[in-house]
Amino acid sequence: MALVLIVDDVATLAEQYAYDLNRVGGYDTLVATSGKDALDTVAGEPVDCVILDLEMPGTDGFEVLRTLKKQGIPIPVIVYTGTGSYDRCAKAIKLGAYSFIDKAESMERVAREVENALERVKLHVEVESLRRDLGKTTALIGSSRAMQLLKEHIARVARIPSSLLITGESGTGKELVARELHRLAFDESKPFVAVNAAALPENLMESELFGHERGAFTGASRTHRGAFELASGGTLFLDEIGELPLSAQAKLLRVLEQRQLTRVGGERTIKVEARVVAATNRDLESQLSGGRFRQDLYYRLNVHILRVPPLRDRRSDIPELADYFLADTCARFGVRRKRMAPEALDGLMAYEWRRNNVRELRNVVERMIIATDSDFIGQDQVPAEVLGDDGEAGTSSGGTFQELKAEAERQIIVASLERNDWHITRTAKDLGLADHASLLKIMRRHNLKRE
Repeated sequence: MALVLIVDDVATLAEQYAYDLNRVGGYDTLVATSGKDALDTVAGEPVDCVILDLEMPGTDGFEVLRTLKKQGIPIPVIVYTGTGSYDRCAKAIKLGAYSFIDKAESMERVAREVENALERVKLHVEVESLRRDLGKTTALIGSSRAMQLLKEHIARVARIPSSLLITGESGTGKELVARELHRLAFDESKPFVAVNAAALPENLMESELFGHERGAFTGASRTHRGAFELASGGTLFLDEIGELPLSAQAKLLRVLEQRQLTRVGGERTIKVEARVVAATNRDLESQLSGGRFRQDLYYRLNVHILRVPPLRDRRSDIPELADYFLADTCARFGVRRKRMAPEALDGLMAYEWRRNNVRELRNVVERMIIATDSDFIGQDQVPAEVLGDDGEAGTSSGGTFQELKAEAERQIIVASLERNDWHITRTAKDLGLADHASLLKIMRRHNLKRE
């Protein structure tokens, strides 16, 4: 349930207002009796909406609005006033207030205004999410320590022109990592070309990568520019590089070393300047010993290696990922945004996700959306194979003792926050912590904040 902060220097009035809003609208409420208390509360509690009195001694309502705007805190503020001064209310709107109401308004009207404000924020967040997807902003979701380290590594190597190898299990998001590297290294006009080596027929592999001249083989009715030429000046992403046949591997190595190629059936050399980012879910070192992958090509590609963690090593990111997939899928399906019960999230966080990692989670969330007509997704909508997982639950694929300990602590905090709808005080009590300040300190350490 949304948390509404009532700000009024008359404590008895604020308390009564909070009580009535809780009774009529069902909202959780907090009270602040000064502008300074209001700003302190917003900094420490996950406030969803503020009902603000303008006329207060010291830090008045206008100063609260200015501070929220300056700090970029997007909480909707509803100004209430008993003076009937619409000029002052208009000034508040210019400072960022969502709307204004009279203190004499019925509580039913106030509850509707709060609901409208919250709905507007939700729509704004969803529009911004869709806008980010249409643009080039990062799609790497997650703030766990494993993802923080990956993002830091990406930022360090993004502008280095050397070839790069991305490793990780199927479905972990290797192409998203490649796109993030490209986004940080090039402007929007530069090409990003993705080629899945596993999806290309062997007889067309060289043609797709290096191009062919007209008449080079039966069916080659016109000259074809390959992926290297199309990606020149930008990024060529070679997914499933371990599937390349040895003949294509030899030609790829020459292109990487000489920065030029010859199309199939051609004689002219063509200069190319594409940065090559390769990815694999295979153990290439074992393929070296088996003679299935060239050693010289392997050492040419792995100048820098980015290892994408499996989902089971960052399960504390699952609520964030699930929320993103909920918003995205509901928007694509044209249905009202749904919410997921904490019990359903617990089921998702307990599962191993060994089959297809993040891609599998996305598919499961879509199935859960389809499985209910309600706006609320409960444990009953979690697929039986997820709830009935009899794998080695809780196991990790690697990491130091400190890393594993930190991720386990983060999972516990995230699960409790979700159970308590991110209410800081209730969550601290649920975890047996001394006070909400102790929880906020732990949350800062783990980079946890409600989006």
